[in-house]
Amino acid sequence: MSTQRRQPHVLIFPFMAQGHTLPLLDLSKALLRKNIRVTIITTPSNAKLIIQHLPNSPIIHVIEIPFPSNGYGLPKGCENTSQLPSMDLHFAFLNATKQLQKPFEDVLALMSASDAGIPLCVISDFFLGWTLESCQAFGVPRLVFHGMSVLAMAISKSLCQHLPHLKPSASQNPSSLDLPGMKIPFDLAISDVPEPIRNLDLNDPACQFLCELAEADVSSWGVVVNSFEELERSHISSFESFYHNGAKAWCVGPLFLCDDDKKPGDCEKLSDCNLAKHGTSAMQWLNEQVTLASVLYVSFGTQADVADTQLDEIAFALKESGVPFIWVVRSTTWCVPKDVEEGMKSGKGLIVREWVDQRQILGHKSIGGFLSHCGWNSVLESISVGVPILAWPMIAEQPLNAKLVVTGLGAGIGVCVPREEVCDGVRELMVGERGRRARERAQALGRQARRAVKEGGSSHETLNKLIDQLCGVSDVPLKLCLRAVRYEMESEHFSMHQT
Repeated sequence: MSTQRRQPHVLIFPFMAQGHTLPLLDLSKALLRKNIRVTIITTPSNAKLIIQHLPNSPIIHVIEIPFPSNGYGLPKGCENTSQLPSMDLHFAFLNATKQLQKPFEDVLALMSASDAGIPLCVISDFFLGWTLESCQAFGVPRLVFHGMSVLAMAISKSLCQHLPHLKPSASQNPSSLDLPGMKIPFDLAISDVPEPIRNLDLNDPACQFLCELAEADVSSWGVVVNSFEELERSHISSFESFYHNGAKAWCVGPLFLCDDDKKPGDCEKLSDCNLAKHGTSAMQWLNEQVTLASVLYVSFGTQADVADTQLDEIAFALKESGVPFIWVVRSTTWCVPKDVEEGMKSGKGLIVREWVDQRQILGHKSIGGFLSHCGWNSVLESISVGVPILAWPMIAEQPLNAKLVVTGLGAGIGVCVPREEVCDGVRELMVGERGRRARERAQALGRQARRAVKEGGSSHETLNKLIDQLCGVSDVPLKLCLRAVRYEMESEHFSMHQT
């Protein structure tokens, strides 16, 4: 193999879920602007979605490998968690991804045997922990991507280690937990702990699988984090302490702000083609709102299932609040209550059931608040454009994110059903004193976020340092891996596209 200097190359392997994939597509674009060649590896139906999100990018290679077609109880053609009929099948989906290891290694083998050589690194999702073994076999560093905040990851790891032995905190709240060596900016209650950690059962196959993922995680070369130092600097060292061999957490976010093709607040600059494709009615409705920051955006992400009875409560609360709203609803069974629907005819609200570009909506001048489940992508997207959050967490680490937003950062207000509380929370966020303070804080954080990704900013410089360190590792002459046999491009294991 030639040892001459090649154009640096990074291989990215997202987990098959929208919230995990989109930040890595933004990272791909950021790497391209650093003159790093990028290859994304995924399955056929996910490849179509990825290519749609990269229409204006320079050349990004997309390699398809086949998703297991049967044997796991998954619906035919299901290649993304958004296609799961129930989250009860999530573990089966995770288990099926292990069958991607052989085709993934075939891709690495082809690269190793080609003139291009193996990549600087593989950036793969936490849920694809088996990629570490493959990367080690080919001598390529694996960086793990979680899609979570530094604080939520540090708390989760500490809880896994200490939960059976934890004692109540010495704070004023006797029900809060005290984690050794960590300063948490809010009272941590047992109810905030993600369910898989709270009900840890080492005899459960799903728990055993998560333990395998956790071990691969802490043994990886480093961690790519969609956050920025100004937001989470005080928690980074605690988080890094759980990793082996001095692995670093590289805070390079908010990654969506690195997308030069789609800056927040540029909604009106979308082409007619993009408007037709991504929610014309929503954008037109927002453009018709004459008062700045007067509209509440409502969305609960793509994973959590909200019961129809809860949707009813939210609908009545929004109507009674009198605040204009735009609400993205995923449920296919819920019908808008008649009197709520009647009220919407006056233009006070809009319910959208098709896919919308959340980033563009949040950046619109009419949006003044966000009723959110507090998934980390949504939190970052909201505060980065200075929009405060009405926090209603549902699953996974979302309660931790919600407490960080409300108590730790002061950029939101907490809420839950019934309707009276939601109604009061909406009014307080949009026109109340607490809402005013949360908006000012969100705007200040947004300014910090935008500075972080600009030249000289913390995330911009961290990405430069990451690339420099990886290039330093790759300067060592590469040896042919014994497993790296040459494969033809038309191999049955994968196909290649570029966008």
